[in-house]
Amino acid sequence: MPTCRARTRLARLVYKRFFSATPREQLTQLPRYLKAMAVRLDKFPGNPERDGKHAASIAELWKLYQERSDKLRKAGAQDAALEDYRWQLEELRVSLFAQELKTPFPVSVKRLRKIWEGLSR
Repeated sequence: MPTCRARTRLARLVYKRFFSATPREQLTQLPRYLKAMAVRLDKFPGNPERDGKHAASIAELWKLYQERSDKLRKAGAQDAALEDYRWQLEELRVSLFAQELKTPFPVSVKRLRKIWEGLSR
């Protein structure tokens, strides 16, 4: 995971006013998300191909989330289910890049694609 991507990930988790904007439940998970980033950086040199494959899957799902989120923000609207999906993406990162840190519920690319289909209706 190149350092510039790590900085981008970090900026999506910790930003100005993140403390008040992040749901309490996710704030409690923030140390694990940050630890997962560190684990990923440590593992990257040993298998960059694996990292790239997982990163591509997440990037595809993140793009869908980001586009919908931007559209809602411009319209002054919110969608709790979409925000829940966003945090499931963080759990997917943990699951794919730092399995040893565990996730509180089962998560996979396939599950998130299915959830997205439900959100798209």
